[in-house]
Amino acid sequence: MTSIEEQISEIETEIRDTPYNKATQLHIGRLKAKLARLKEKRESKGSHKGTGFAPRKSGDATCVLVGYPSAGKSTLLNALTNAKSPVGAYDFTTLNVIPGSMVHKGAHIQVLDIPGLIGGAAVGKGRGKEIISVVRSADLILIVVDVFSEYQVEVVKKELYDAGIRINQSPPNVAIIKKPRGGVTISGTPNAAEIDEATIKAILHDFKIHNADVILNEDVDVDRFVDALLPSRLFVPALTVVNKIDQSAGPASFGDVHLSAEQGTNIELLKELIFEKLRFIRVYLKPPGKVADRENPLILRRNSTIEEVCDLMHARISGRFRYAQVWGASARHAGQHVGLTHVLLDNDTVTLIASRK
Repeated sequence: MTSIEEQISEIETEIRDTPYNKATQLHIGRLKAKLARLKEKRESKGSHKGTGFAPRKSGDATCVLVGYPSAGKSTLLNALTNAKSPVGAYDFTTLNVIPGSMVHKGAHIQVLDIPGLIGGAAVGKGRGKEIISVVRSADLILIVVDVFSEYQVEVVKKELYDAGIRINQSPPNVAIIKKPRGGVTISGTPNAAEIDEATIKAILHDFKIHNADVILNEDVDVDRFVDALLPSRLFVPALTVVNKIDQSAGPASFGDVHLSAEQGTNIELLKELIFEKLRFIRVYLKPPGKVADRENPLILRRNSTIEEVCDLMHARISGRFRYAQVWGASARHAGQHVGLTHVLLDNDTVTLIASRK
């Protein structure tokens, strides 16, 4: 009996060897749907839930350092946080997950140093499935490579992709509403160069969906449409960190930030990029008649509202909420009275006014 890995390999080869055009679109679409379901089945069989490999999440967000052994992840963790991760000039220095805590602009960010991720990790090579399970729990991925190893970036990205992790992508804006009868109806305009209605229906059939309303709110290709069908897909922001620039004669031509963890070069820049990539904003609370607490901001995500401030302060305050006063960029004037749906901006100051009962 053909194993899952053999089936996956055969389909990947067929997809690679089949030129993509209008005549082959439906066939390739069905192959990609089958491939996605097989990989999903492989992941469920190789699940490491309950192993205790990952530490408990803490702080306002969790960031994980992902890269090959000896990329300098342990040194970077020590530079960013108060952790003491073992450092050595040989592969696989880190054998477990080592957490540290980074504080920047009032945000407490958990940073995890994990064993090196190598080619084949998505299928279990080098404790890959355990490592991937930690990555899947993160709010931000830092892909760490040294300045001489640009090729490793694509290897790591491929392993994450094969594990169902989509970096720097938003979830497909596609709604698939199952119904008891009536076949498949499609609204919105498919990107005809990438996917047509026949291909959409064939993919749904392969997922055993025969009756559904499909609403396309964006142009999608086959891969994005398949992603919309799989709830296990994760969409995680990422930064590519190029380490050991002190050992290079010239600047790197790739990556989001270039630094030397050993010498501390551009560590503060990386902290700022992490804060921005997590889409954090700071909101300061001002009790009625008192001065705002500027030392301990609430850390929220962009587009957060007054209601989310209430929920953070106390779940019951929303029920007693009367209004809030806001000072800052989101207010039309100082101390503006606003309701629960008011959207806040970075550095806003808020006073909550609630009824006594």
